[in-house]
Amino acid sequence: MTNVLSELNNNVLTITINRPDKLNALNQATLNELDELITRAKEDHNTAVIIITGTGEKAFVAGADISELATTDAMTGMQFAKFGQRVFSNIENCGKPVIAAVNGFALGGGCELAMACHLRIASDNAKFGQPEIKLGVIPGFGGTQRLTRLVGKGKSMEMNLLGDMIPAHKAEQIGLVNWVVPQDELTPTVQKVAQQLANSAPIAISMIIDAINKGLECALPEALDYEVKAFGICCASEDKNEGTSAFLEKRQAEFKGK
Repeated sequence: MTNVLSELNNNVLTITINRPDKLNALNQATLNELDELITRAKEDHNTAVIIITGTGEKAFVAGADISELATTDAMTGMQFAKFGQRVFSNIENCGKPVIAAVNGFALGGGCELAMACHLRIASDNAKFGQPEIKLGVIPGFGGTQRLTRLVGKGKSMEMNLLGDMIPAHKAEQIGLVNWVVPQDELTPTVQKVAQQLANSAPIAISMIIDAINKGLECALPEALDYEVKAFGICCASEDKNEGTSAFLEKRQAEFKGK
């Protein structure tokens, strides 16, 4: 791994995009490494939660690598977009909570990466945007779709058509970001949230992520039916027995993911 760093502590895997000289821009090699780490984390029983962030205090991910984008044609452009979408869908559907710790610019592919995560916590210096229009292209890693689902059609049209950046507090107001904290509080806040998730019931967390993701893609009756089935799976788990017993016995539950 040369473009992406990883560190596992207390069942929390921190993945750091590490191309500070390029403002952590995403090129093919970086996407390959990110995808490999996420795929490993999905199968690693020691990983309960994943944090994705960028090196430094200036950029989370400032976008795709323009030097690579400049060489694409119709076929290679479609291949690049399809691969990026697959990587981000892998994040979105990995079954473990993924937190974007947005520590600066989250533009283009960076904004799309943050949106593929389940929670987005931003420092007050962060800026978000889909500026692809200014390069004569459109977002290719899910920006037109996930942004619309998060903030609604009107705001998505505005951000995609104008390509302007918005500050972190505005991103929070429109629902793009879960919450904003001062820059020096970003890491401890994210770690606190990650530890809370790591101590929660893994099966229930996976079922929540799955139910929400799948429910967005189907009609309400079908989505509710999926929720019923997921609820049943949870009720058959040892974690449910532990959680209800701990509540009745007024003690802290110790979930095992079984």
